[in-house]
Parts: sequence; C-alpha cells; structure tokens
Amino acid sequence: MRTGYADSPLHTGRAPRWLFERMVLLAREISLAVVADRGPHELLRRLSDPVWFQAFGCALGFDWHSSGLTTTVCGALKEALKPGDAGLVVAGGKGRVSRRTPEEIRRASEPLGVDGEVLVQASRLSAKVDSSAVQDGFQLYHHVFLFTADGSWAVVQQGMDDRTGMARRYHWLTPRRFDSDPHAAVAGRPPAGSGVLNLVAAEGEANRVTSTALAREGPAVVLRELQTMRELSLPRHHEVRLSELDPGRLERVLLAAYEAQPEDYTALLAVPGVGAKGLRALSLVAELTYGEPASVRDPVSFSFAHGGKDGHPFPVDRSTYDSTIESLRTAVRDAAAGQAEKVGALKRLARLSAAGDGRPL
Repeated sequence: MRTGYADSPLHTGRAPRWLFERMVLLAREISLAVVADRGPHELLRRLSDPVWFQAFGCALGFDWHSSGLTTTVCGALKEALKPGDAGLVVAGGKGRVSRRTPEEIRRASEPLGVDGEVLVQASRLSAKVDSSAVQDGFQLYHHVFLFTADGSWAVVQQGMDDRTGMARRYHWLTPRRFDSDPHAAVAGRPPAGSGVLNLVAAEGEANRVTSTALAREGPAVVLRELQTMRELSLPRHHEVRLSELDPGRLERVLLAAYEAQPEDYTALLAVPGVGAKGLRALSLVAELTYGEPASVRDPVSFSFAHGGKDGHPFPVDRSTYDSTIESLRTAVRDAAAGQAEKVGALKRLARLSAAGDGRPL
C-alpha cells in the first residue's frame, strides 16, 4: 500500500439531492458486491483502509479533496445499508447525530444477538482516544460506528482544526488494545509548527502505567507536582501551558479518576469527565517527576470514475452513474442466484480495464 497524506480542506455545503440519491444506490450495490464476494468482515476492513475509503468516495462522485467526502460517504452508507443489510450495521453520523450512536447501537444489536453494551463502550473509547488521548489539534465532529453480528467493528471519524481550516480522518478496525497504537490508520497532514502528544503510542507504555498509578493515588499528588512545575521550563515538545490547567477543575477530574480506581489505561480513558487536560496533567507528572516520557509521534500514517460534485476532475455524468448502479445491481443479483461466473467475468473485465489505462481500480 502506498503511504502519504490526504489533505481534506474543511468545506461547507452538502451534496445535491440528485447526486446523494445516486450515491446511496451505488454505495449499496458496491457494498453488497463486496459482501457477496468476501463477506461483511472484508467490507469493514476496506472501510478502515483510508486509501480504499478515499477511492470509494471518488467512485461515488464526491470531491476527492473535500472534508465532506467523509461525512457524505458515511451518510450514504448509512442510508444504503439498513440494520442487518449485508450483515452490517452503520450507526452514528455528524454533529448531533453522532450523540445518538449509543442508542442506535443498542437498538440494532438486540435482534442480532450481539452484546450492545460492549459495542457502545468501544464506540465511546474510540471517540475518547481521538478527542483526548491523541492531542493533535483536531476536534471530533463526526463519528460513525460499523459492526457485524459477531461483534467485529470499525470506526470512521473525523476531526477539524479551525485554525488551519483542515480535517483529519481516523480509521479503526477492532483493535487488540485501545491504549497502544489502536488505529488502523489516520489520514491527514501533520500539523505544521505544533507538537502532537500521543498518549496511546506503543512506545509510551511506561508513561501510561505511571499515569494510571497516579490516578489511583488521588488528586493531591498530581496537583502538588503540577504546582512545582509552574516554576520550571517545560519540554518544548509538549506544547502545553500550565496556566490552562485550572486547579479547581482539575481536582474534580482527578477525584473522579481516583474514585474509579482504574486498573489500566483503557479503564482510565473510560472514566467520565477525564478528558484531554486530565490525561495531559497525569502524563506531565509521569514524565517530569517519574522520568517516563510520553510519545510525541503523530499517528498520521496513510492517505490516500464518475466525476466530482464540483466538476473536478469533470462533472458527474448522470447516465453513466445510473448504468454503473444497474450493472452492479445485476451482478449482485446474479451472484446471489448462483451465477458466480458473471461476477468473475466482471472482475476480469475490471482488471483488463485497469491494465489498459494504467489507473488502479
């Protein structure tokens, strides 16, 4: 897989109704084709690949360089795949819709016989990591949680940085741990001129262990050390001002962590009210008092048919778009009827087409 970054400028507006309706239809047929060929887990895997996701959005006719590709593609998927379709559930969305994600997960998980509370916790923790444990300047405004009947899940969520007018997309795929390099990938450009405090980088394990131990000791220890640090010259890479850490507010946060007595860092992340500043305070004390540094490695790892909404690289050709939808719909229907040779023929044709013009499919 080629690596790099994908710039996603923050754009306002929305896809026109005529295009979004077609995006829903084509997203459905592509998804059903993938599931028919490889199963729902393969669709989860592809959606957690930022390169495939970006190509998927381009094939649906959205603008490759727009932050709206993430929100619109996820919206089209959610509209296209009702709970249980293709063995996959799509929950969440943008803004206020994202706050209904737990309710949507619980409602859809019950008929599938999957533990909804486990999935709700996974949804919350993935959002907590990218909003608080990865302190990169991007604030989450979009969260979509996808899961299958056996409890496998993926997340596509996006944050914005008002200072730079850019967006960053975070991809997850059922990680082994929430607190040690949990991302499948992160698509975006490293922020210029500012450090990133990555509290879930694998190399920061000792800092996390010490932070968790400090949380179990109570607020007094951390607040005393932070007060001492106000007179120190802090490491430049933290990009932190102690003046931002209000002692009264911080004491309440640390007290909540102390009362929860978290066993590990994942449990600390799950404590309500413990956000970016609380985690940062614990991390600073763990590093400057106990010599266990946190990581400042930016988690950005990857980035990056029918035209685009704004006419780039060319206007969407509606008739061609409709023909593609119908062709895929027929292929999926034939595959379901046991006519797999037609699907194989379509694949061979796709490979020949890709070889002919030099572009990846």
